[in-house]
Amino acid sequence: MTLGCGRRLSTLLLLAVTLVVVSPPWLSSPVDASVSYDHKAIIINGQRRILISGSIHYPRSTPEMWPDLIQKAKDGGLDVIQTYVFWNGHEPSPGQYYFGGNYDLVRFIKLVKQAGLYVHLRIGPYVCAEWNFGGFPVWLKYVPGINFRTDNGPFKAAMAKFTEKIVAMMKSEGLFESQGGPIILSQIENEYGPVEYYGGTAAKNYLSWAAQMAVGLNTGVPWVMCKQDDAPDPVINACNGFYCDYFSPNKPYKPTMWTEAWTGWFTAFGGPVPHRPVEDLAFAVARFIQKGGSFVNYYMYHGGTNFGRTAGGPFISTSYDYDAPIDEYGLLRQPKWGHLRDLHKAIKMCEPALVSGDPTVTKLGNYQEAHVYRSKSGSCAAFLSNFNPHSYASVTFNGMKYNIPSWSISILPDCKTSVFNTAKVGAPTSQIKMTWVGGFSWESFSEDTNSLGDNSFTKDGLVEQISMTRDRTDYLWYTSYVNIDSNEQFLKNGRYPFLTVMSAGHSMHVFINGERAGTVSGSLDNPKLTFRENVKLWAGSNKISILSVAVGLPNVGNHFETWNAGVLGPVTLEGLNEGKRDLSSQKWIYQIGLRGESLSIHTLSGSSSVEWGGASTKQPLTWYKAFFNAPAGNEPLALDMSSMGKGQIWINGQSIGRYWPAYKAYGSCDWCDYRGTYNEKKCQTNCGEPSQKWYHVPRAWLNPTGNLLVVFEEWGGDPTGISMVKRVAL
Repeated sequence: MTLGCGRRLSTLLLLAVTLVVVSPPWLSSPVDASVSYDHKAIIINGQRRILISGSIHYPRSTPEMWPDLIQKAKDGGLDVIQTYVFWNGHEPSPGQYYFGGNYDLVRFIKLVKQAGLYVHLRIGPYVCAEWNFGGFPVWLKYVPGINFRTDNGPFKAAMAKFTEKIVAMMKSEGLFESQGGPIILSQIENEYGPVEYYGGTAAKNYLSWAAQMAVGLNTGVPWVMCKQDDAPDPVINACNGFYCDYFSPNKPYKPTMWTEAWTGWFTAFGGPVPHRPVEDLAFAVARFIQKGGSFVNYYMYHGGTNFGRTAGGPFISTSYDYDAPIDEYGLLRQPKWGHLRDLHKAIKMCEPALVSGDPTVTKLGNYQEAHVYRSKSGSCAAFLSNFNPHSYASVTFNGMKYNIPSWSISILPDCKTSVFNTAKVGAPTSQIKMTWVGGFSWESFSEDTNSLGDNSFTKDGLVEQISMTRDRTDYLWYTSYVNIDSNEQFLKNGRYPFLTVMSAGHSMHVFINGERAGTVSGSLDNPKLTFRENVKLWAGSNKISILSVAVGLPNVGNHFETWNAGVLGPVTLEGLNEGKRDLSSQKWIYQIGLRGESLSIHTLSGSSSVEWGGASTKQPLTWYKAFFNAPAGNEPLALDMSSMGKGQIWINGQSIGRYWPAYKAYGSCDWCDYRGTYNEKKCQTNCGEPSQKWYHVPRAWLNPTGNLLVVFEEWGGDPTGISMVKRVAL
């Protein structure tokens, strides 16, 4: 580890080095650093710390929300805010950087510092995070000769350039702890271990390069790699998961870190909404601490919203609530927030003993154990655990009786008094209600499905969607013509031919001579889809138009830069006199995006460029607009979109995101008990209902009066059912 901060005196650092129980070779001599580590903990200014952290991703909320979110995290007992750095948000075009609005990373970190908290900056720059393309900018896919996340020159050059850009920015603002700033840890790469497993020598070479590149940037703080059992020194390997008490670092002189303690799970369109009982989450954290863990990060502590087209997947919902302690709207989720706050208080009471040595473990029964920590100064802390998922236990410890509920841990900061049990929730349960505020008066504009714009172009054969759109829009039109001879039998017997269209994803609308023939969509499990229907053709020339729709780009997988979207074929007609006709290789006319997008009718200026009519309902590919005044008060706001099908929403020209309430959740919603091992299929809700009904409207995006709401409806929903609601905590 290169730890050159140039600020602290060597006497302080000698103290930090003496705390290392087993000295790694790269700390064999005094090093000028304010943040280091040993096998027990991260060491900040010579002091071992038990650190409680929470993930809050700055682009998933607005800058106006940040101070309140950070304060609530502090009030909840957190020491650290963890965030990814989102490459595609910061470098939308090569060499063109953006750090404004909700991508103002420096402002976010400075607010964390003002609150007196630390930062764990996960630069990646691959982030996964259910974020579009895993955080990679789409232009990266088209760099000549590139191959993602392996020993590839073009990729390593681009990755190093962006990482260096972020580190240089942090240094110039004095934000590393070695400069007096709040950043105490950084992460390079992200969950690379599963990819490395299949990547062979090139993957191992890349891993070594990434670690050396990061350490060579001389940030003065340790680097972390999560889910990376072979993270090379001095990088710390860390655990992600629902449970991490089984985890041990790969060297005896590294601390035991949990970079993602999953507080819930993400929601996908078509899937139920996952929830994780706080009793189990607290149990998992206490298990980790009692086994010697010293850093826990909740993923997510506030999940927020996938504004715009930032949701990945595909099919990840606009809501990224994640059942986090602070909900999508910035309100406390009780009792989760309060119960975890109480857990953190209990853990902090044990800190002097926890950082002093390893525990003594004693069996108290078949499923019961005591983990006891003692310091030389006389501090003593005990964790009494009952792993039985079915029944409580009465145990004797230090001559005293303790009753421990099933699947729980009691914490005794003085080895005598139980101040907290993970299954005994004392925090109040909040009642959250969505209260109707008002409806809207709509005007409509129909997207043209039968004409081609001036920007259309022709190519032989079918082309992959993202190579055309570069993901600047979800939409790509594929148009071709079919000549039908007048002697075709189907014209006489009425047995219309079958049109088959095969797509790599994610959704599509098929039109024949301007009339919709059908709509099909894929799913999270299988984004590929096939349209197969009888289509009404007439003698002469027939126009086949296919609107291919993307629903977020993949964010995880091996070399997912090779994955495709759009109509790749084959496209065939069956039932002609000749049998089957393959249309795949004939000429196709392409048009990127919608006419409404090209006219920017989601903005105030653009909306005046077209003639709006009365509000037609249940019409596919229709734009709707309405004006409204901001509701009184300061409660969070949302749009109830349950009457609509699928589409996108804009407020005053800013994109709320994709909506899809017509995609009802399928799955099992009848099994929930905090006891026993949790997984994301346990404790689900919304089965048979929309995966997401409400869509967060940030108050910061609103003017007092005259706000423009624009909705693009793909499927044919009823806009008269859309309403504004307040999210009220009772």
